[in-house]
Amino acid sequence: MTAPGSFNPQAFRSALSTFTTGVTIITTRTPDGESVGITANSFNSVSLNPPLVLWSLAKSALSLAAFAENRHWNVHVLSHEQEVLSGRFASRGEDKFAGVDLDSGINDIPLLHDCTARFQCRTASMYEGGDHVIFVGEVLAFDKSERAPLAFQSGQYALAARKPHNGARLAAEPPPECSYTEDLLGYLVGRAHYQLLDELRRLLHSQKIDEHGFFVLSVLCIRDNLNLTEINNYVAYTGKEVSQSMLLFLEKQGYIAIEERSGEQRFVLTAAGREVSLEQIALAKAVEQQVTEKLGIGDAQALKILLKRLIQISDPGLPDLWAPAPQLAARLG
Repeated sequence: MTAPGSFNPQAFRSALSTFTTGVTIITTRTPDGESVGITANSFNSVSLNPPLVLWSLAKSALSLAAFAENRHWNVHVLSHEQEVLSGRFASRGEDKFAGVDLDSGINDIPLLHDCTARFQCRTASMYEGGDHVIFVGEVLAFDKSERAPLAFQSGQYALAARKPHNGARLAAEPPPECSYTEDLLGYLVGRAHYQLLDELRRLLHSQKIDEHGFFVLSVLCIRDNLNLTEINNYVAYTGKEVSQSMLLFLEKQGYIAIEERSGEQRFVLTAAGREVSLEQIALAKAVEQQVTEKLGIGDAQALKILLKRLIQISDPGLPDLWAPAPQLAARLG
C-alpha cells in the first residue's frame, strides 16, 4: 500500500489501469467546421433521467478549445473491429477522418459507422477536475448494435467474456479420490472440440467424406501442390496421419490429381476438389454460426482470441499454413 507522503503518479496510473473500461472516440467540430476526434476511455454514465453522460479531457489537449466552444459532441463506443481506428484517433499529426465513412445524425457532428453504441450529446456543464476538464453531456439521441465492444485493461486492448448466468450449474467439487474435474482446461477444450467436430461430421456425411478428407482438401485449397510429407506436417496437430491410400481415394473421387515431379508425387487440387472444399468450409462456417448465435458475438470473438493464444503457446513448431511462401520455406527448411 502506498504510504501518505510517498504518492507515485506512475504507480497511481498503473493502479487505475486495472479498472477495465470500454474505448470511445469522441467527435466535434471547430468553429470553422473542421472535424475533431479523440480516443478516450474516461466515458461514463451519470443519470438516466435526465439522460446524462460524462467524460474528461486533459487541459493540455490540442482539441480542448474545440470541445469547449462547440456544445455538441458525439460519443462512439468502439466495437472490437475498430481497434485500428482507436489507435488512429489516439495519435497526433494526421488526418484522422481520411477515408472514414460517416453517418448523418441530428447535428453536424461526425458520426462514425460500425460502433457498439453511439450517443449524440449537448454539453450540460463543464467542471475543473485537476489536470482535466470534465464534460457532462445531455444525451439527445443514441443507438446500439450487437457488435462486441472493445475493452481496455492494464494498457492493452481486450475483449470481455460473460460468465454463465446464475442459473448455470457450477463445477462440482471432485470426490476426494479424484482430482479430475470439469474445470480442467484439457477437458474443456477437448470436449468442445469433439462436440463441434461431431456436428461437422454429421454435415460432411452427406458428401461421403470424413473430417480427415476435409482437412486434406482444406490444406490443398489454401496451399496447393504438396507432397505427402508436407501435407502431414500441416495436419499433424490432429493426431491422424494422412496415408497414401486416403489420397488415392480422393483422386478416385476426382478431388485431387497426382503429378510426378522430380521423382516424387505431388498432390494438386482439381476444380471439383476446390468446389467441394468450399462447400465443406461453408458447412464448417454454418456450425460456427450456430455456436456464435448461442454464445453471442462478443464471447465468440473473445474465445477465438484465447484459443489463438493457447495455440501459440502450445505450438510444438508446426508449419504455418497461412505464412507467406518465403517464411514457410524457411520454417520447413
